[in-house]
This record gives sequence, structure tokens and C-alpha cells, in this order.
Amino acid sequence: MSAGRSNGRRLRILALMHETLVPPADVTGIDLATADWKTEHDVVSTLRGLGHEVRALGVGGNLGEIRRAVHEFQPHIAFNLLEEFDAVVGWDTNVVAWLELSRIAYTGCNSRGLLLGRDKALTKKLLTYHRIPVADFVVAPRGRRFRRPKRLRFPLFVKSATLDASAGISQASVVEDDDKLAERVRFVHDNLGTDALVESFIEGRELYVGVLGNDRLQVLPVWELHFENLPEERRRIATERLKWSAAYRERHGIETGPARDLPPELVTRIGEVCRRVYRNLLLSGCARIDLRLTPQGEVYVIEANPNPQIARDEDFAQSALSAGIAYPDLLQRIVNLGLRWEPTRLT
Repeated sequence: MSAGRSNGRRLRILALMHETLVPPADVTGIDLATADWKTEHDVVSTLRGLGHEVRALGVGGNLGEIRRAVHEFQPHIAFNLLEEFDAVVGWDTNVVAWLELSRIAYTGCNSRGLLLGRDKALTKKLLTYHRIPVADFVVAPRGRRFRRPKRLRFPLFVKSATLDASAGISQASVVEDDDKLAERVRFVHDNLGTDALVESFIEGRELYVGVLGNDRLQVLPVWELHFENLPEERRRIATERLKWSAAYRERHGIETGPARDLPPELVTRIGEVCRRVYRNLLLSGCARIDLRLTPQGEVYVIEANPNPQIARDEDFAQSALSAGIAYPDLLQRIVNLGLRWEPTRLT
């Protein structure tokens, strides 16, 4: 029997997603690979294929919509696909907190883990305290004059302190002098509307590691962002253009896949680091840990991504597949983890 039926139990699942990302009932003739709602379609259609009753709920800025759907549908669990609420990135954390207060089971990360993991500066402070290697950094707050600390030496990497999905990241994000640094900090402040995170640029390989679990953790195979034809003068970083432009990736031979030629002892060490990150940030359900591996074999944690992208063809699901976890079973495991999670516990 498939792991997908939760011992034969047919669940009522309320899938929470942005109001513009509810997939249409009929997808005939649509290129699903490029649809904005690809992830939502993959999740909803797969859960239905497992025999569950799934209601897709588009969420804007009215919490009452969720309350009414919960009252009418009486779901066993909410499948959380939100990344924002009321057009504010990060407020999905508050939706999860409401689910906890309402004692409604949900998938993915708990509210405390979301709060810690989404704040890149706070993440780095916590990991530094626990002696987990991160790049040296400083926050450049909006509305304040910023001066580079002498301990931070070029090249430096400048990005949003809170936004995900490579928002605002380009080749210009790596700066070599104070003038370019000031210019890039202003760009983050003015164009992204957030504080800027300024950190030492770690030259090396870009690695992604998925983690599944609450108490018992499974670290998925190490994935890597491969750069085959990128010109030598360009930095090997995950820019916004790289993330969203298939044509750009194809032109430069950029793809993700299993990390190549990693010694077994290094794979073990990477797994231990990712487990420590997951535990110390109080994560649950699933997450993706982003790392840089230097030519000297040093591992640095760049950030943690609670509730990573889980479309069928995204890194997390593909890494799980390489570990023998088919996509339907992956989603069912995420559901089962949500059903077992106890939000009221303190650790």
C-alpha cells in the first residue's frame, strides 16, 4: 500500500495559497512547467491523486476567509503554501501562528522557526552563537547612515536581510569598494524596501541540502547549482535572473543536480551541519539549507529556507526522489509530519 493514504485514511486537506496562484480546474493546453501556479497545481493534484479531499483556498489579506473555510470544510490539516499575507512577505508566519492558536494542524515549519529562519541576520547571530560557520556580516538598516566596519573586507555580498527567492540579487550584488557598497545598500533600501545584509563573499560551490522531520531528521542528498558555461569574470551566485529566466540558465548551462565528487566524510560533515542548523533554528516539517563550499573544503551556512519550494521538478523534490522518495510519498510525509507536530511544546 502506498504511503500516500496514511494507512487508508482519507483526509480533508485545506490547501492555503496566494489568491493569484489557485490553479484552474482545467489545465488542458497549458504549459504547466512555466505556470506561475505550478507548485500549487503539483501539490493539489498529487494529494487528490492519493485519495484525499483537497480544497484550494486563495488567500489575500483577509484572515476571515481562512476562518470561514475551516468552519465549513472542517479540515484535518491545512497544507501551507503561503509565502506572504496581505502583500507583506513574511506575514505568512502570522497565519501559521493563527493556525496554532486555533489548534489546526498544518504542514511545514512552525511559526517560531519561520520567524527565525526568515530573518537572515538573526539566523546568522544564532548560528554564530552555536559555533556554526557563517560569513562575517553586518546589517545596514533603512533610514540610517551606514559605514563599513573595518573587519569586513572586500569582496562583500549585499542582499535583502529578509526577502527570499534571490530577490534583488545580481552580479552587482558582489562589490569591491566602498562606493559600490554604498550604491548597492541604497539599491536594497530603495528598490526592495528592506534592511540590507552585508556579508563577506565566500568564493566556492553553491550547495543546497533538504531536511525532513520534526524530532527524527532525514537529510536529503546534497544538491548543487552547476555553472557550466558562465563567463569566468562572472561570480557563481544564484541571481534573480538565474532563478526566474529559463533562457538565461539554458544559455549559460546552469542547472541544479547532485553534487559531484564530494568525499564521503565531507558529505557526512555537511549533513551534521545541516542538522545543527535545523535544530538551533527550531525548524520543523521541512527546510532547505543553503551552503557555500570553499576550495579548501570549508563549509559555510548562507541561510535556511523554511517551507522551501516543493514543486515536482524543484530541487527539494528532486533530491528526495534521488533518495528513493517519490513525489506523492514526499507530500504524504509532509502531511504526516504536520499531523504529528505539537505546536504547544517549547522545544
